Amino acid sequence: MLDLLPDLFDHYHSQLSLLTPHYRQYGLKRIFWGEVVTVKCFEDNSKVKQILAQPGQGKVLVVDGGGSNRRALLGDMIAQSAVDNGWSGIVINGYVRDVAALSQMPIGIQALGANPIKTEKRDLGDVNVTLEIDRVIINPGMMLYADDNGIALSASKLDISQMC
Repeated sequence: MLDLLPDLFDHYHSQLSLLTPHYRQYGLKRIFWGEVVTVKCFEDNSKVKQILAQPGQGKVLVVDGGGSNRRALLGDMIAQSAVDNGWSGIVINGYVRDVAALSQMPIGIQALGANPIKTEKRDLGDVNVTLEIDRVIINPGMMLYADDNGIALSASKLDISQMC
């Protein structure tokens, strides 16, 4: 399967919300989905690191970094931790770094862009809170589906077995 979202929208249009299509793919896994875990932080990836060091069980971490382009909220070491802990993907309303390394990792990663500057670690941020990104409300426990066509969210798990 090369595309997931077109089929999902054909079958489940009324159950899906689409994030604005300005995210770029950075991980090796171009199609990914899973239950949402959320982090809200600004130019401090301490909580991102803490969450991705825990067992992911196929979940997707959605990070609202306020769209800041001044610091990268994800780099190769934290992404490798996510791979090692079984996360399906990471979506960042912000920036990443180490993009060549990320492109070789078997995980889905979408973000707004790349910036080589790391964050300061101040242990600031909120975990499993409701986010609003691109006028879409994102709650922990929702389902996220992503591919080269974009990122979609649903309040409940959708049957994608016939699409894979």
